[in-house]
Amino acid sequence: TYRVISPIAEFGGSRQSGYGREAGMQAVYDYTRPKTVWVNLSDTPIANPFEPR
Repeated sequence: TYRVISPIAEFGGSRQSGYGREAGMQAVYDYTRPKTVWVNLSDTPIANPFEPR
């Protein structure tokens, strides 16, 4: 017999073996960093944020 497992399931790692799971969210976090993005959803143009007020 065998067990069917999803190909997106986490695997690898145990205890203090390093980076943890290879196919899980922890692996994704190692290659990402937070970023702020501003999106203007209005029809009116926005003022230049770099112009002194």
